[in-house]
Amino acid sequence: MEIDFLDELLAEVEIKEVAQTEAYYDLLLMSIRKLQSQIEYNFQEAEKECQMINSFTLNKNAQLQERIRWFEMKLEAFIREKKEKTITLKNGTLKMHKKPDKIEIADLEVFLKNAKPEMLTIVPEQVKPNLNNIKIWVKTKLIPLGVKLIEGKEEFTYKLNKEAEDARKKETGTGIKQDSNLRVVV
Repeated sequence: MEIDFLDELLAEVEIKEVAQTEAYYDLLLMSIRKLQSQIEYNFQEAEKECQMINSFTLNKNAQLQERIRWFEMKLEAFIREKKEKTITLKNGTLKMHKKPDKIEIADLEVFLKNAKPEMLTIVPEQVKPNLNNIKIWVKTKLIPLGVKLIEGKEEFTYKLNKEAEDARKKETGTGIKQDSNLRVVV
């Protein structure tokens, strides 16, 4: 009888031990799930932070770009006031130049009916306007029917001197001016 009792007791202990072992490993699985959720949460939070940083950067850069545009307008007004084509300064060159005229075929049918042979490029089985030859024709004669002349406008450009930029980088150790008291007064 005692042997049966001990066998039963041992069997019970073994069952409890197996149950505890399974519970332990089940807890490990639950811990893994919790850690994976934490990892996912961390990525989501990092993504939100990145979006905030990107939004901040875009906003800040838009402000800087507006300031650049304002400076460009001041430079353009300066060169127009001087009535010069090129002004060379220490940090760059200002230029005014006229863009070339453009030719646009407003009505292809009307143009083709009235076009001179030198205004056309003939590809076997295909006839199409030769814009360069039409541009030459327009400079010496009248504008052909069906053609629209878009006059080139005067355009302002500037080019920063690489040497001045390199010297400034060397002076500050970066590509960014570190003097926070920099003011431009016009």
